[in-house]
Amino acid sequence: MKTNFSIEQIDRIIEMAWEDRTPFEAITFQFGISEQEIIEIMRTEMKLSSFKMWRKRVSGRNTKHLKKRSFVKGSFKCTRQKNITHNKISKR
Repeated sequence: MKTNFSIEQIDRIIEMAWEDRTPFEAITFQFGISEQEIIEIMRTEMKLSSFKMWRKRVSGRNTKHLKKRSFVKGSFKCTRQKNITHNKISKR
């Protein structure tokens, strides 16, 4: 497992993994780690009870795997998601 991630990168990986609609492939694309490595990061960085709750929730969830989703492969954005405009954070 890659351990050379900054604290901010680990936080972002956890945040993306926690989101129901962010597929593991999006995290792999952005950070170059496998689904198993994502799970290992979640296991080591979270409390055991939080990890178990997350693992139970994402196991078998269609939205966490692109192959099980109905939209075009490579599109990580939900069709119902609005474009962000006038976002102060993106203008930094």
